[in-house]
Amino acid sequence: MNDFGDALAAAATLVVSGNPELIEIVSLSLKVSFSAVLIASVIGLPLGAALVLFRFPGRLSIVVMLNALMGLPPVVVGLIVYLLLSRAGPLGILGLLFTPYAMIIAQTILVTPIIAALTRQLVEDLWTEYEEQLRSLGAGPFRALPTLLWDGRFSLVTAVLAGFGRASAEVGAVMIVGGNIDHVTRVMTTAIALEVSKGDLALALGLGMILLALSASINAAAFLLRDITRYNKRSRTISPRVTKWKT
Repeated sequence: MNDFGDALAAAATLVVSGNPELIEIVSLSLKVSFSAVLIASVIGLPLGAALVLFRFPGRLSIVVMLNALMGLPPVVVGLIVYLLLSRAGPLGILGLLFTPYAMIIAQTILVTPIIAALTRQLVEDLWTEYEEQLRSLGAGPFRALPTLLWDGRFSLVTAVLAGFGRASAEVGAVMIVGGNIDHVTRVMTTAIALEVSKGDLALALGLGMILLALSASINAAAFLLRDITRYNKRSRTISPRVTKWKT
């Protein structure tokens, strides 16, 4: 018990004092996760909305697959990306394996289905509510897509936050493609696993504190956005720019 208390006190000291090693690991973790979520949002937001607004053969199959990919095993993603980026793989010439770029690719593959599937559900609700009004104003799917994304921006930010939570907590895929190399690809989750195996509980607990604080902040932000969304629904009207399409 005393050992745990000492480790906890040492961890708090590392966090408060701004330990350089800890800051380096946290900074890389945030850069990788933010980059992956940004790319996944650029892909997932319009993809999820398009699956609602456009009708084409195989659409339902894509929706089912997208929902299934939300539970994609991280180690499988890591293995696939590893094989693609290895020297014998088709993308080996790029030399991205065991770099932060490989970790971003792996996290993007994991996060994109989450953002796309949640976006599809949110936009589907908005489309059900506004379809008749938008069509009466002459708005087709191409024009309705950006309008619905903008109208549901607060709810969609919650979907993006969910993706960021998945990315920041990921360990299996980034361990495989990043290699957990000190000062190169070591992020919070992989560093915690390594430090525990080494017996350095102070640094592991310090990183764990930051990871928990980050997770709590994400959930708090999602909760606040949900309240904002509920408030907006009480007095929401469709974007004024839609009325321009009627003329």
